Amino acid sequence: MELDHEEQRVRGALLEKQVTVPASYPLTLNSLRLACNQTSSRDPVVDWDEPTVEAIARRLRERELVRVVWADKGPRTLKYHQRLTEEIELPEDQRALLTVLLLRGPQAPGELKTRTERMYAFADRAVVEAVLARMAGRGLVAELTRRPGERDARWTHLLGAADLPDTPQPVDVDLSHRDDDVRDGYGAAAADYADALVDELDVQPFERWLLRETAAQAAGPVVEVGCGPGHVTAYLASLGADASGVDLSPAMVEEAQRRFPDGRYAVGDLRQLMRPAGASGWGAVLAWYSLIHLTPDELQEAVSALARPLAPSGRLVLALHTGGGAVSREELFGHPVRLTFFLHERSAVLDAVRRAGLTEIAWYHRGPMAGRGETTERLYVVACSAGGPS
Repeated sequence: MELDHEEQRVRGALLEKQVTVPASYPLTLNSLRLACNQTSSRDPVVDWDEPTVEAIARRLRERELVRVVWADKGPRTLKYHQRLTEEIELPEDQRALLTVLLLRGPQAPGELKTRTERMYAFADRAVVEAVLARMAGRGLVAELTRRPGERDARWTHLLGAADLPDTPQPVDVDLSHRDDDVRDGYGAAAADYADALVDELDVQPFERWLLRETAAQAAGPVVEVGCGPGHVTAYLASLGADASGVDLSPAMVEEAQRRFPDGRYAVGDLRQLMRPAGASGWGAVLAWYSLIHLTPDELQEAVSALARPLAPSGRLVLALHTGGGAVSREELFGHPVRLTFFLHERSAVLDAVRRAGLTEIAWYHRGPMAGRGETTERLYVVACSAGGPS
C-alpha cells in the first residue's frame, strides 16, 4: 500500500469527507478536487485541476484502492469512494489520526489531538499517544526522532513516503523583523531551551575537544557571541579561559546569569563586536551556532565583523549547520515562534573566512547524532588572525 504524495492527499481527503460531510459522500470529481485543494487543514496546499485529480484517482482505482460508483439519485454522475476501511479494520480514533497524517504529514500528539476534533474527540494528549502506540504495533504509523527545539516527537503514517517539515526549502525572509523575531522567539523559549541544551556537551566528545583546544591556545580573553543559556562560555571558563558571553536576547542573558552566576554575560550584537577593555583584541571569538539566522548574503559581513576585533594570533571558531537551504519554524520547545534557520554551504563559509583575512584555516565536518535527534550535518571552522602561527 505504498502511496505517493498525490495518492496520499486523495485518500486522506476521501477519508475525511466521509466523516465530516457524509451527506455529500461519495465525492464527485469536482468535490474531490475541492477537498484536495483546501487551503486549511492541508500541508502542503495544492492547486490541482480536474484532469490531475482524475488521473490520481485512476491510479488508485487501478490498484483497487478507490472505488468509482454512480450517484444513487439525480444525474448519473461518477463518484469516488475510499476502500481503506474495507481493507483494514480502523476504529474511529485510529481512522481520525491516520486521516490527518495523510493530509498534513508528520505531527506531534498535541497537534494531532487538535486537528482530529471534527472526526474524533480525544480526551487528552496521553490518549492520542496510547492510540498511536497501538497503531505502531499494527505497522500503520511510526514515531520519528525528536528534532532539536521540539518538546514532543512527531509521528508519521507508513502508507507511503512523507516529506519531513524540516527539509531545507528556499524561503523568503523579512529581514526588517528578523532580529525582533529572534529576540522574541528565544525570549519566550529561554527556560525550556536551556533545560534541553545546557548539558549537551556531556554527550559531545568532539565539541569538548575543540573547546579545550580553543581554551588552551587562546592568548587573551575569549568571547562567545550568541551564547544562549551560557553553557559553552561556562565550559570555557572551567578550562581556565577568561571567557565571557554576549547574546542578542536579553532573556537568554538572564538565563545564563541565573544558571552560571559566576560567569559574565551581556546583551550584544555579534555584528557589532568591540575589542575587550584593556586588551589589544580577543584571544578567541566563538560563534557557536550563532550565525544560523543570517542569510547567505549576510555571512561575509558577519564573519568580517567577528574577525576585526581579534588579537594577533587570535582564533575565530565557528559552529554551523551545513548543507544549504533554510528551515522555517513556528514552534521552539513548545513555544510559538517565527524563526528561520539557514544551513550554510561549507565552501561559502570557508570563502567568507578567507575574505576576512584569516589564515591557517582548519575545518571539521560531522554527521548528525541520531541519538540526540539531530537531522543536519555540522561544520566547525577554526582560523587565525594576521600574525598567527605559521
